[in-house]
Amino acid sequence: MNKRLLLYPLIIGVFGSLIWLIIKLGSDLPVKPLTDAGTSITASSPAAIAGAEQSSWAQLVHNLQHPLSLLLLQIIVIVLVARIFGMLAGKIKQPAVVGEIIAGVILGPSLLGWVAPDFSAFLFPADTKSLQFLSQIGLAFFMFIVGMELDLAKIRHKAHDAVMISHASIIVPFFLGVSLAYFIYEQFAPANISFLSFALFMGIAMSITAFPVLARIVQERHLTGTPLGIMAITCAAADDITAWCMLAAVVAIVKAGSVLSALVTIALAALFVAAMLYVIRPWLQRTIQRQAIKGHHKATVSLVFFILLISAWLAEIIGIHALFGAFLAGVIMPQEISIRKLLTDKLEDVSVLLLLPIFFAYTGLRTHIGLLTQGHLWVVFVMIMLVAVSGKFGASTITARLMGQPWHQAVSIGALMNTRGLMELVVLNIGYDLGILSPEIFAMMVLMALATTFMTGPLLDLVNWSVKRKNWSAGLG
Repeated sequence: MNKRLLLYPLIIGVFGSLIWLIIKLGSDLPVKPLTDAGTSITASSPAAIAGAEQSSWAQLVHNLQHPLSLLLLQIIVIVLVARIFGMLAGKIKQPAVVGEIIAGVILGPSLLGWVAPDFSAFLFPADTKSLQFLSQIGLAFFMFIVGMELDLAKIRHKAHDAVMISHASIIVPFFLGVSLAYFIYEQFAPANISFLSFALFMGIAMSITAFPVLARIVQERHLTGTPLGIMAITCAAADDITAWCMLAAVVAIVKAGSVLSALVTIALAALFVAAMLYVIRPWLQRTIQRQAIKGHHKATVSLVFFILLISAWLAEIIGIHALFGAFLAGVIMPQEISIRKLLTDKLEDVSVLLLLPIFFAYTGLRTHIGLLTQGHLWVVFVMIMLVAVSGKFGASTITARLMGQPWHQAVSIGALMNTRGLMELVVLNIGYDLGILSPEIFAMMVLMALATTFMTGPLLDLVNWSVKRKNWSAGLG
């Protein structure tokens, strides 16, 4: 034991001394001069001396402005603010996504850029692309999880009622969105954007339901196994599938520029969807089951990531957006709970807790509420809110009632289907990236997404209160 204790300082001492000796001998070697345009700058030149005497503070500032350092600082600030506002949203019985969306808006020019413009310009420079790429990767992972959470068996089991309610909650707000676009197109559409593109995007933006947020609200309120919870989730799932297929078609039409090109894109998209559902899905089911039996979990996860990335890439190449490909990759995953849990555990925490707040912040950087300074713009915002709520909430409620649901359940389904949340922001960002939505309309639609998500909880509470009051009155009678 004593020999081992002596061996450590002996080895460190001997090789440390040899290193010191080599460095001492090497310090006497001449330094090769740096030649720039015929001018030699040696170690003793004024430029070299000035560089050597650079202050530690200046070096720290330089390191802070390095792209990697700045990106890490951005992520730290975004995640911290998102967590704080997510917890505050929970305190007032709102889903965390509401607080995270508000956090994103606060970090943008609407508040931080207004209160501390210099710090905002330093933290989020206009030419940064890193946040955009990270947010897109995070969204791809998240859309994959959303696709996995869709239970196609439940949709088929309650297909008739769910499809009726969900499709009514799409076509009515779509019609109202297109109608609204007719009145605001000339004033708010960007240059060189056709009415068709503008109207289609306004329609699809009014038709979206946030399936992930709705599912979490149902879970938090312990409605998962109830008829209301099952119906609401099934309607939202059918809504998601239909709306995303419509969005893919709209993006294809907008990107194609001509009817023929749009038809080619839609045909390729249909072929892509058919191949994923009827070729890749059965093959993937058999392959993952074999890997699971052998206990090759890493091979399974690697294969799934490969399918996710290839699907997203093909969708982007076809012209229907990478997020649709990621969503479709999630839909074709095997239905076994153990496999889905394995994949969800690998992706959900990183996606939801780290990458999605980056998307909210990136959306917030694009949202200029300060642009809405004139009174007529707020009148347009009120019109957008009326169209959004009457179209989605009204159509869902009335259709659910016509399908035989009691009034309190019909209103609850309408309130849940009116939840826009994250999915609305995804659609809005796609429209903004394509140049279809102006900054003013983008800001109004973000506020609409936030307001409709915020009002879901109070509407459900109001329905529960009215039901309890009615039961109490009936008990007294």
